[in-house]
Amino acid sequence: MSQVTITLPDGSTKTVPRSTTVGDIATGISPRLASAAYAGMVNGHPVDLAYPLEEDATVRILTSKDAEALTVYRHSTAHLLAAAVTQLFPKVQCGIGPPTEEGFFYDFVVEKPFVPEDLDAIEKKMREIAQGDFVYERQMWPRDEAISFFEKRGEPLKVQLIEEKTAGQKVVSVYTIKDRDLFVDFCVGPHVPSSGRLKAFKLLNTSNAYWKGDARNQPMQRIYGTAFFSDNELKAYLSRIEEAKKRDHRKVGRDLGLIMFHPWAAGATFWLEKGTVLWNLLADYMRGILLPSGYAEVKTPLVFNKALWETSGHWQHYRQNMYLIEHHDESGKANPDAEQLALKAMNCPGHMLLFASEVRSYRDLPIRFHEQTPLHRNEVSGTLSGLTRVRQLSQDDAHCFVMESQIGEEVERVLRLVQRVFADFGLKPEMRLSTRPAEFLGAIETWNHAEGELKRALDAVGEAYTLNEGDGAFYGPKIDFDVIDAIGRPWQCATIQLDYQLPERFDLKYIGADNAEHRPVVIHRAIFGSFERFIALIIEHYAGAFPLWLAPVQVAVLPIADRHAAYAQGVRRQLADAGFRVQVDERQEKIGYKIREAQLQKVPYMLVVGDKEAADGNVAVRSRSGGDLGSRPLDVFIASAQDEVKLKAQSSALKAEG
Repeated sequence: MSQVTITLPDGSTKTVPRSTTVGDIATGISPRLASAAYAGMVNGHPVDLAYPLEEDATVRILTSKDAEALTVYRHSTAHLLAAAVTQLFPKVQCGIGPPTEEGFFYDFVVEKPFVPEDLDAIEKKMREIAQGDFVYERQMWPRDEAISFFEKRGEPLKVQLIEEKTAGQKVVSVYTIKDRDLFVDFCVGPHVPSSGRLKAFKLLNTSNAYWKGDARNQPMQRIYGTAFFSDNELKAYLSRIEEAKKRDHRKVGRDLGLIMFHPWAAGATFWLEKGTVLWNLLADYMRGILLPSGYAEVKTPLVFNKALWETSGHWQHYRQNMYLIEHHDESGKANPDAEQLALKAMNCPGHMLLFASEVRSYRDLPIRFHEQTPLHRNEVSGTLSGLTRVRQLSQDDAHCFVMESQIGEEVERVLRLVQRVFADFGLKPEMRLSTRPAEFLGAIETWNHAEGELKRALDAVGEAYTLNEGDGAFYGPKIDFDVIDAIGRPWQCATIQLDYQLPERFDLKYIGADNAEHRPVVIHRAIFGSFERFIALIIEHYAGAFPLWLAPVQVAVLPIADRHAAYAQGVRRQLADAGFRVQVDERQEKIGYKIREAQLQKVPYMLVVGDKEAADGNVAVRSRSGGDLGSRPLDVFIASAQDEVKLKAQSSALKAEG
């Protein structure tokens, strides 16, 4: 019998008979590893434990310690979900059921939408199937047989998938549970060995969906779930989900009077008075960071002729996500001969025109344009979600025009800005460097130089980063940033992207020291990302309890009785003169009620004033987090609070006296 040689992660090798399975390899290493194994990696590709080794290969056994195993586990749980649904609802049609970062989902065509009671019954059936410990088996069927099988089962969507994805193939991969008795799916896998390996899972909710995500296609019902290797991990996740619901920016933003939405302006935010204060605070904060750093704030038009978007490439590749402006004649009919216009979806093409508007010298570079004007993107209605997915947005957008030799230094400057900004919000960014993808534009030498400069800049700032090989944009490498919020969720915010293509498309030039024309490089960069998404992040990170420097209302002055109103107004004036955002609660309510209301509105400081305070010129200070801090002179409170704002402290800096 012929042999094959396998190489294990520690570099050791084994010679085994051809067709030995990955599971056999695990057993040969140790019975304990075999019992812990969920799947394997062969030459870097995930496979079942039943996968036969027919040639020399590198092999890694996947256990609960491996992220790849969790993906397999969740994909298998999606199949378990589909098996349960088809058992309970025989007329259902199955769509697709992939794993996700948070769990899994599966799409179904059903006669009527699922209700919570259905989810309970489905989850119960899933547990019954899991306890049966039925084998997940990959079978290779003749393509025609697979198509015929799913046609007879009334599964036209599966037939469509097979026809689209296996054209030219003679056989296709399907997975069965209990040898077709429970479930059959067109799928390339891999999956866990048997249903009994799936123990900690939970169905979460349902939503409307469309086949292939296109609203013109078949309407479907999507069931979301999550799965983990242990009950403790699942319970921790579910607790986090409950905490996330409490922090949901849509609810907190409404309760605090920050934002609202209306179906007549889907995907656009109504910024209420306090929300507008917060938005302006962030906009001015970013200006205060960027303008001293050599950025010039600009404003470009909101509407451009399609010629701009054709030059940039967006007309060819992004037009479906843009709002086009249609001209009409006096009768209301569309005029096809009129100038074609589109609302601005991003700032970069306009900034290219700004750069090209003058003769530029190498002495002028870097040139840094910063813009915060509104952008519009035609997002599908089903994807809209509060502030995190909108149609109208603004970015702390900037484009830095540099010489090739300035890339490393400029990227390092941006990285330090990113560190500074997120430190002010008590957030720590995690960085990822994405390198040249398989399909790219430009010369490999240019890419190598650009990637080297990004690595040098990352090393210079002294922060750890991960390498995403092959995940760069087609026009240049990039650095992406995630920040982890207070309950452990990652949010993608900042990005730095090198771009050699737009300068080429817009024929940008500068005069070099040699008096010849040269092409600049553009660095696209945003730190907040969009203001909308970043505000959603900080609302949920702080659960609406903003630190003093960010709070839309920083101080509430609470007179105990009507006779204290005049003194309260005097306190308000002094606070306002000192630069604080302050309100006076003059309602004829008990002081306890006023305090509770201010607490619910998450005001950082409450100043209670009564007879004694008015007589002594003091204020009785209450902190949102620290309770009663005692009485003190107003000027002492102002000085302490100003220090807290200046330091951008993340929690109250004032302490109780004594």
